[in-house]
Amino acid sequence: MIKSRFAAVPYGVWMAIFIIIPLALVCWYAFTDASGAFTIDNLADIGRYTNVFTRSIWLAAIATVICLVLAFPIAFLISRMSGAKQTFMLMLIMLPMWMNFLLRTYSWMSLLENNGLINRLFGLIGLGPFEMINTQGAVVLGMVYNYLPFMIMPLYSVMTKIDRSVIEAAQDLGASPARVLSKVIIPLSVPGISTGITMVFVPAISTFIISRMLGGGGNLLIGDLIEMQFLGNAYNPHLGSALALVLMVVVLLCMSIAGTLDNDDVEDMLL
Repeated sequence: MIKSRFAAVPYGVWMAIFIIIPLALVCWYAFTDASGAFTIDNLADIGRYTNVFTRSIWLAAIATVICLVLAFPIAFLISRMSGAKQTFMLMLIMLPMWMNFLLRTYSWMSLLENNGLINRLFGLIGLGPFEMINTQGAVVLGMVYNYLPFMIMPLYSVMTKIDRSVIEAAQDLGASPARVLSKVIIPLSVPGISTGITMVFVPAISTFIISRMLGGGGNLLIGDLIEMQFLGNAYNPHLGSALALVLMVVVLLCMSIAGTLDNDDVEDMLL
């Protein structure tokens, strides 16, 4: 018993240094002013940035839905392949993640700009140039490209555990492909869906590199706003901490909603 308590000490120290203390500092700055006096003005000032929060949640939600729509069939097809093919396909999916995040995002700037590769290809057939860079669509595209593997992997890990005999039994009982999908595959994939939604939505709503490089100054997101308060000319760590605190609450709410999904709820919903 004593040994088990000592074994937990390193984890307790790690949590205190990297979770509890930083969170306490964020709360301290969020509820104090420059003189250290208690105030709620920082939280009240967040109302001025309602449009930024709305835009961030909206774009992150769109990117999450697109990732789910794309990842679901990809993960299912990979899960039905042989072992060697599964390994090869997973390697192809994870290969871009081995490159630097900034480098991957910067490559999309070169592709989407007015004289970029995509517009040049359109120009060969007499189309364009199209305004693709510095748009909300470019931001969503960057989110989908960078976070799609985080949706595929949880879905794949769950779908590989779906017994083929269960699907074959549903087909033998006369279920159409659409009914097999809605009554068997989707309900059994709910744990992967909820995990994937969390793993995509959380970084998407808090990103600032993608919106800065692909969205320009006209598509400010929460992450950009927080970064500006700590590193920009308008240095205000108190407002930045308040924004970070509200963002954390939004993320926790989204995670709790995703966590409430289970197989029984989805089956009841689909009946």
